[in-house]
Amino acid sequence: MLTVFRASGARFLVAFSVLGIATAAPVARAQFAAPPKGTQVHDASALKPPAGARVAIVEFGDMECPDCARANPLLKEASEKYHIPWVRHDFPLAQHAWSFQAAVNARWFDQKAGKKMGDEYRDAIFANQPSFGDEPARMNDFTQKFAADHKIAFPFNVDPLGKLAADVKADYALGQRIGIEHTPTIWVVTAQSKGAPFVEVVDRSKLYQLIDQAVDDTKGATPATKAAVRHPQGK
Repeated sequence: MLTVFRASGARFLVAFSVLGIATAAPVARAQFAAPPKGTQVHDASALKPPAGARVAIVEFGDMECPDCARANPLLKEASEKYHIPWVRHDFPLAQHAWSFQAAVNARWFDQKAGKKMGDEYRDAIFANQPSFGDEPARMNDFTQKFAADHKIAFPFNVDPLGKLAADVKADYALGQRIGIEHTPTIWVVTAQSKGAPFVEVVDRSKLYQLIDQAVDDTKGATPATKAAVRHPQGK
């Protein structure tokens, strides 16, 4: 199946078989310009906080997306400031040369050295993203150096059975079911809220305002008792 992507004013025709995904999907694109007014949510089952939380940030991102890299420090800061979970889902776009492999690598670090190390790798990829261009070899060299700097032996084949790739594809499929149309797509989600159960962060300058409102709307509420539908990457 061919899907049209828009990036920096250019148009690309991309075969989704690159990711091994053959399903009807909305147009997905890296968010280089202003985001649309909002995502039309078809399946809200994943837009809930993890167990034990009243408020959380849920993000669907692509590790090669420049706007995801710009959003990353803000989301990290907000999660730490408010002490709320940040659930990070993979939504690698097919026109990006190395984003899918980077997502697989991040999950390998999750399993090998723990979620904290996996997230440190994700943050490092975003911080160094411009130096990679669209060359997978540069991203791979950076990953080897990252592992060596942390005294971790990074294998030649990080996913011999394809389980990590399957998890990334499952996140992608989840995003399709929700109705993701661009990266990053970010929500502030709540449990037992007297307000909206989830609100998309269309204008990131209002992220703190939306979190403040979510915290106020969930005062005295019972935290979520069942984790949102997610994979090991989510906090």
